[in-house]
Amino acid sequence: MTGPEPLPAPRAGREVYRDTIARLLGKDDRLVCLDSDTGLFTPVDWGADADRYINLGIAEQNLMGAAAGLARAGRIPYVNTMATFASTRAVEAVKLDIALPGLPVRIAATHSGLSAGHLGATHHSLEDLAVMRLLPNMTVLAPADAAATEELVRASVDLPGPVYLRLGRGATPDLPADLPPLRIGEAQRLREGGDVTLIATGPYPVLAALEAADTLATEGVGAGVLNMHTVKPLDTEAVCAAAAATGHLVTVEEHWAVGGLGSAVAETVTGEGVPCRVSRIAVPDHFAAGHGGQRHLLLRNGITAEAIVEASRNSPSRRQFK
Repeated sequence: MTGPEPLPAPRAGREVYRDTIARLLGKDDRLVCLDSDTGLFTPVDWGADADRYINLGIAEQNLMGAAAGLARAGRIPYVNTMATFASTRAVEAVKLDIALPGLPVRIAATHSGLSAGHLGATHHSLEDLAVMRLLPNMTVLAPADAAATEELVRASVDLPGPVYLRLGRGATPDLPADLPPLRIGEAQRLREGGDVTLIATGPYPVLAALEAADTLATEGVGAGVLNMHTVKPLDTEAVCAAAAATGHLVTVEEHWAVGGLGSAVAETVTGEGVPCRVSRIAVPDHFAAGHGGQRHLLLRNGITAEAIVEASRNSPSRRQFK
């Protein structure tokens, strides 16, 4: 008698992106893959599609300009570089060449957040959600696991305008398999709960929110969990409904506290006039010091289930806002 089949090992979102694009290029002549000498595509045998993989080297502004030109010519370019370079070094080209004319360039930004923690603060990307969601016409996506990465890459092909796809560096644990399907622009509900709503984006923040919800349940606190895989356009209907239902939203992100998901959620509820408390679990207003693995730096910077639980324990009564 043999035991159960072992579960497949988790995969890195950037590798899932690579393999998905390699398959899609063989099915859609409009697609072009542009690289910045990252080494990610080294193992790919492009076969008959080799002329649609172009490595422009470490020249991120040129990368974005070339992608814009190809998009003008009717192609759909997928551009691969590190998140910190896409959102800072090359942002002028992204703004003027891609976002301004609303071109269908897809920026696959790897090593986001603290996932390149071993390289230090120069390679941390804690500003990219703020930068990219500010740009008109830009769709901003942050898948929470490998399966979501493939779903969102496939769904992005025919989206109008530019797309920013936020990916990490290493493998992250998979979410449960029996989740509602992903739809761009719609929050994915992972847990029901009437006392507080946890709104998270990205792999480890979503996992931390689920862990916190389980802990809170043992204390008699019902915590709903929303996976906000689309940061822009934000699902304002889901945010406002959660705010009205629970009176307290706790946002969780691997990003600086200013300008990212927490800011987007706060802007939404104040703009819509929904009275509630918004607590933000994010990297404080400082550069993440030192080097280390992603999980070490998340712990060091307070992006943890324990921090979410503590913030949620302070949930006001809904009666307070009536």
